[in-house]
Amino acid sequence: MVCDPVGLSFETTADLQPTTAIIGQPRATKALEFGMGLKSKGYNIFVMGSAGTGRSTAIRHFLQERCGHEPTPDDWLYIYNFETNHRPQAISLSPGQGNIFAEHMKRLVESLQSTLTQALESSSYREAVHALDQKLVEQREEMLDELDRKASGQGFDLQETPSGLMVRDVSEDDGPEANGDANESYVRRDTQRALQSELQNILREVRILERDAREERRRLDREVAEAAIQDEFDTLREQYAEQPVLRDFLDAMREDLLEQVTRAAPTPDDRDIDQLIDLRRYEVNVLVDNSAGAGAPVVVQLNPTYENLFGRLEYESQGQAVTTHFTQIRPGDLHRANGGYLVMYASDLLRQREMWEALKRALKAEEIEMRPPQSDGPLIANTLWPRPIPLRLKVILLGNFNSYDQLFYHDEEFSDLFKVRADFSDTMPRHPQHEHSYAEFVAARSQEEKLRPFGRDAMAKIIEHGARLAEHQCKLSTRFGAIADLAREANYWAGSVGHEVVTAEDVRAALDERTERASHETELLSEAILEGAIFVATQGEAIGQVNGLTVRELGDFTYGHPGPISARTFMGDNGVIHIERETDMDSPSHQKGVLTLNAYLGGTYAQRQPLSLNASLTFEQFYGWIDGDSASSSELYALISSLSQLPVRQAISVTGSVNQRGEIQTIGAVNEKIEGFFDICRARGLTGDQGVIIPTTNIVNLMLREDVVDAVRAGQFHIWPVSTINEGIELLMGRPAGEADENGEYPEGTVHFTVKKRLRELATELKSFGDEHPRDEE
Repeated sequence: MVCDPVGLSFETTADLQPTTAIIGQPRATKALEFGMGLKSKGYNIFVMGSAGTGRSTAIRHFLQERCGHEPTPDDWLYIYNFETNHRPQAISLSPGQGNIFAEHMKRLVESLQSTLTQALESSSYREAVHALDQKLVEQREEMLDELDRKASGQGFDLQETPSGLMVRDVSEDDGPEANGDANESYVRRDTQRALQSELQNILREVRILERDAREERRRLDREVAEAAIQDEFDTLREQYAEQPVLRDFLDAMREDLLEQVTRAAPTPDDRDIDQLIDLRRYEVNVLVDNSAGAGAPVVVQLNPTYENLFGRLEYESQGQAVTTHFTQIRPGDLHRANGGYLVMYASDLLRQREMWEALKRALKAEEIEMRPPQSDGPLIANTLWPRPIPLRLKVILLGNFNSYDQLFYHDEEFSDLFKVRADFSDTMPRHPQHEHSYAEFVAARSQEEKLRPFGRDAMAKIIEHGARLAEHQCKLSTRFGAIADLAREANYWAGSVGHEVVTAEDVRAALDERTERASHETELLSEAILEGAIFVATQGEAIGQVNGLTVRELGDFTYGHPGPISARTFMGDNGVIHIERETDMDSPSHQKGVLTLNAYLGGTYAQRQPLSLNASLTFEQFYGWIDGDSASSSELYALISSLSQLPVRQAISVTGSVNQRGEIQTIGAVNEKIEGFFDICRARGLTGDQGVIIPTTNIVNLMLREDVVDAVRAGQFHIWPVSTINEGIELLMGRPAGEADENGEYPEGTVHFTVKKRLRELATELKSFGDEHPRDEE
């Protein structure tokens, strides 16, 4: 059906307001709104539809328009866990507060570093430390000096050895004879042992004094550090007084910092705070920052790997091992989309079963858990197991019927997690509102991609092409990807001839050039037919032969071409045999069509006589795969012609499936089939009696090329719609098909009369042959 440009209410698409709304999908839109509105667990959305319908782009725009009215989710941060340091703590803050808190912490750490350095380098601190050290030294020396004087009075002294202080007998320096008799020697040894025991007691007391000194030093360090950092912590703690989580973190941080300072116990010569204590643990890892958000986030993930969805831990080398830190936790799209919507393709997830299982676990548990990696590489010195983050989002999966069917029937958890299905139709009704929406869509593409404006005559051609894609005069295709491609290509051809506005000729050029680029195989096939290598007659008559029509697809290019279907009938009782079926070159749907032929023959001719025949059918010179039953009416015409010995007009090609009652049924690709036969006829010369028989129900699907329409209008080519086999018989064979009377008999001179007569003859001849040539008994 032609689109009249006069009926379009604009001069060019520049006059229109571009739209990013979902066009012509009220059912899907309603389902999306329902799924978005219902926040209960498990109400994720599966968007089902064909590829190329623009689902991803349309849904992204749809979500972004509506998500602006939803609350912006919180920021998410990871902070140090003072209780379990390998499990960083996750906290949430109001949108934008995450970076503010991180900046506050950064300034706090910088200030603490400076304050502690000053405190620990102050003269008062140095003097206090020196006093503690001096006191310990004096106490130690006092006790040892007293023992040394006592030992000296008895001929002994204290000597440093590799194993420590020992009591030495000075008389041993004069040789063995200086020790006197044996009794005196025993007495000196007892005295030495007593002094050594006393020395050990003193050394034990010294160690106690050293321990007490260390404790006193720790108390001093803590007092000095606490006094230095008190104001800084009090200020920040007061700022976050209404946020218990942050207040508790600051308290824990303060205690940990003091504990680190007391453990470090720096000497006056070592004042590098970074080397004394770990300040990095007080940093804040802002995992998700929603400060720039205006509503719920929308994330489209085209490569859903584990790291892309769940995030990752980054590692750094340390010698032969690698290590990590909670500041090296990186977010995934589950984190970024949390509180909003995550859009993915089902096919991508189905190719990664482990990823699909991990996603289901997250949706069931309603939390994002980043598990430590199982490394087969370098030794991991330490790793982390971050605390899980609560998950509150809608997952929207895009897929076709097959992927939905696979998930629904083969994954028992799928129906519990994806309770909303939004069906995107491949077509929409063709009425003025949707035609106008087509123009608004093209206007949006023009604005977004800086294309030329489209005149209304150009839009009329695009609308007609949309109806052709839909294969229906009263419908338009929703494959907006294809419409956008046509707009881009038409804009290119408009530019090549200097048009400032895209015209109908530019759209026509885009379509013609697209066909030209893809039609190499079509040309080779046409050459083979025209040169006679493939036998296709377009004039004259033949018995048992009908021009059928087949369709081939090369990617996004579909074309039709004719091919003879021949039938041979002879005596026997095996029924109809299709050569392609016997050689496993056809599909079950084609086999069903062949079996339907037997049913038609029996119902039409064998109510009061047996159906005894052998019949052979084949697609001549066709060696590819045969799918579908759209040639079943052509096959039936060929059988009837062979049985009746009545010739079939070869100027007519036929398409249409048939049921057991002889009614002609709808087929697909009717336009491509007609155009394929038309091209061959035109190449040989149109005679005015050539044409195609199609099912009457396919009239509404006719959206033919302009040259075909012109030839039909001029009477050079014909399209004959038929509803029954009888109508086709009369067109192909030029005589009445015949109607059965109450006895099931047909008028003499009709096609059915001739066929039935021949079948009766075959049955009689078969019986006579059997009587004359009985089978040998085994």
